[in-house]
Amino acid sequence: MTGVASATTIPDSSSTSAASEAAAAPSHTGEDAALGANPGGGHGGHGGHGGRGGSMDASRLAGKLGVEEAVVAEALQSVRDAGPSGEAGEKPDRDAREAALATSLAEALGLEESAVQTALDELQTEQQAERSAALQERLDAAVQDGTLTQEEAGGAAKAVAEGVIGRR
Repeated sequence: MTGVASATTIPDSSSTSAASEAAAAPSHTGEDAALGANPGGGHGGHGGHGGRGGSMDASRLAGKLGVEEAVVAEALQSVRDAGPSGEAGEKPDRDAREAALATSLAEALGLEESAVQTALDELQTEQQAERSAALQERLDAAVQDGTLTQEEAGGAAKAVAEGVIGRR
């Protein structure tokens, strides 16, 4: 892949810049999806979380759970207000945060934890598909306008899919 520095290639600044920009789509966990990450825009709703670049679409989660949007938004806010669980000064690992989120939301909404976890997982999968489609559109546009070659675009997409770039 040209555009990535190695012992035998020298990056072309326009390709490297475009590949980095196009591939820098962040990846988010189910917790991110529920607590505020909303990459791609257009799906914002109530119960926003300013720290992660967007707001959770409480409407989508509410629809999956069969609960009114306002109730879900309120539950999300109370979970956020409670703060992260874990030892003082330590951020719990991703799995622990996601489990705690499902547990907290289930308690706040009076639902089975498994139902909440399923809804969060589905929402995460949908949002990842939306981010992937948006990234592919940007990469296709970069190929069309000559900023990237098809090989470079494929490499950038693979790097994002494998978590090499684009994760926080």
